[in-house]
Amino acid sequence: MPSFVWKGRTRAGQVQEGQLLADTRDAAVAVLRRQQIQVTNIREKGREIKLMPRLPQRINSKRVAIFTRQFSVMLDAGLPLVQCLEILGDQEENRAFQTIIKQVRTDVESGGSLADSMKKHPKVFDDLYVNMVAAGEAGGILDVILQRLSTYIEKVVKLKSQVKSALIYPVTIIVIAAGVVFIILWKVIPVFAALFAGLGGEMPLITRIVIESSNFVGRYFPFLIIVMIFAGIALSRYHKTYRGRRLIDGALLKIPVIGMLLRKIAVARFCRTLATLTSSGVPILDGLEITAKTAGNAIVEDAVMAVRKAVEEGKTLSEPLGDTKVFPPMVVQMINVGEQTGALDQMLSKIADFYEEEVDTAVAGLMKLLEPIMITILGVIIGTIVTAMYLPLYSVLSKIG
Repeated sequence: MPSFVWKGRTRAGQVQEGQLLADTRDAAVAVLRRQQIQVTNIREKGREIKLMPRLPQRINSKRVAIFTRQFSVMLDAGLPLVQCLEILGDQEENRAFQTIIKQVRTDVESGGSLADSMKKHPKVFDDLYVNMVAAGEAGGILDVILQRLSTYIEKVVKLKSQVKSALIYPVTIIVIAAGVVFIILWKVIPVFAALFAGLGGEMPLITRIVIESSNFVGRYFPFLIIVMIFAGIALSRYHKTYRGRRLIDGALLKIPVIGMLLRKIAVARFCRTLATLTSSGVPILDGLEITAKTAGNAIVEDAVMAVRKAVEEGKTLSEPLGDTKVFPPMVVQMINVGEQTGALDQMLSKIADFYEEEVDTAVAGLMKLLEPIMITILGVIIGTIVTAMYLPLYSVLSKIG
């Protein structure tokens, strides 16, 4: 019978370790679990098996939404909490998510609350998720809260997918156009340049500019690639700083058309998140703090935190919200009505629905606007290159004629 060396902690939080004889690793873990010991590390004959390995697989929001929806249905059907987590863990295809679900189940089985167990995995269960689960546990309506959570996550995923799908087409066109222009300048133009040099004579200004551009690309091609890579890395790191994030996010909001779209997305996300939290019994101050963290834009985040500070001082939500100049007057007025009627969560949901439809319309309008602009720009660039190459040939043919 193999011997297992283990390390774990008791329900009181004390770290213990020891050696145990068992047929298999699972059997050893089961014995220790019956002794109210949560195993964190166990190994057999020098071979270490960690219960919490690094998780290389990515867990997307859609998978979390499906898990939450199934969880709420099982709880509503009357299944015990631990059994729900066991079933969901066994059927989960993503190994990383499966490991997390089973760890949550182990923590709950050891006496921890569901919210505290999920809080240990912030990359999967964020502050919004954990706080809503805690509110559901405290109020005895965990199945209802999980249903609201799944609806919220599904709407957020839908909003993100709409924006991403809208960006795929223009980004693809820009990349293809840049690649075509680059290949023409790198490979095609030098052939024409050698031909024109053999013909002699003065070339038109536009032809000289295109040839010099081609020479520059051919000469500094590796350097240009390195510069673009380093520029992208530098911009990404700068955006992670406090000042850089606010500068870049503020500039994005000021871009014509795109800035308005980003503002509508931020308003929809703010209203949807705050509505979900307040309707689930999360205190307004905690709700505003969580909403600020999930805003997705530093300027909106600062505005929401300023609103939270004002509410903490005793003001209403709508008054400081209007002072931020980030949220449209219509949103502020509707929130004011919601506060006066005592139906803030319902009003926030209506605003979120309205602005999500506005995002759909704005995305469709942006696509209609971008398509002719990109075609025009691409046509001008290619047309300029073609004209620059054919002007000298036309001049030579005219002299021969």
